[in-house]
Amino acid sequence: MATTPYILVAPNGARRGPEDHAKLPVTLDQTISTARACHLAGADGLHLHIRDADARHSLDAARYLEAVAELNRQLPKLDVQITTEAAGLYDVEAQFECLRRVQPKWASISVREIARQPDLAERVYGLCHDQGTRVQHILYDAEDAALLNEWQNAGVVRDGQVDRLLVLGRYTVNQISSPEDIASFPQDTSPWMVCAFGPLEHACLAEAARQGGDLRVGFENSLTNSEGQPWPDNAASVTGLMALLKGTSQ
Repeated sequence: MATTPYILVAPNGARRGPEDHAKLPVTLDQTISTARACHLAGADGLHLHIRDADARHSLDAARYLEAVAELNRQLPKLDVQITTEAAGLYDVEAQFECLRRVQPKWASISVREIARQPDLAERVYGLCHDQGTRVQHILYDAEDAALLNEWQNAGVVRDGQVDRLLVLGRYTVNQISSPEDIASFPQDTSPWMVCAFGPLEHACLAEAARQGGDLRVGFENSLTNSEGQPWPDNAASVTGLMALLKGTSQ
């Protein structure tokens, strides 16, 4: 690797809570503290999930606006990407409304989720284009990649909306991703990023970096190191990844 890849930290996700790891952030203060520590450890950006008053996954625009504003105030050099993840709770119209009301600089959008209501796809991507929201397409397999390509060719996905997140595996108990999973996605010249599950998370990310991809790391996807031991916190995982990347680049 000639240069260090871009590192996006995903510290909580939609499904896990403090019962899974005591240092998994659910409040805004916890998220900001985690973001600061991860930024100091080497993370370039934050993949932001917000929670409601009961610590459940939320797409509430007011909570997003508060969180983004506070992160930008306290950590102005850290990029913030919001998620539009449905997590079985929201339909595409709700995802659209979240994007419309928050008007984020950067958002992750699952092609598979938008395909639940394909008649709304053009509205979603058109809105992001018009308001200047950078889109990162979440892809789970080659079928998702094919659908994205179809929408790009048809003009549903706008020019410049090319960034991809390749998810190696699924959000299932005991999921273990493998570096070889990267090959299951078709090659593409567009910017791409990888996230992975289980104790081989960092090995998958190191392989993605070797191939020229960017990396998403954190407790949304994996809580443990290569020996299956829990990381003390998200920042420790980022620190471990940075050390691994430096070792493989020498």
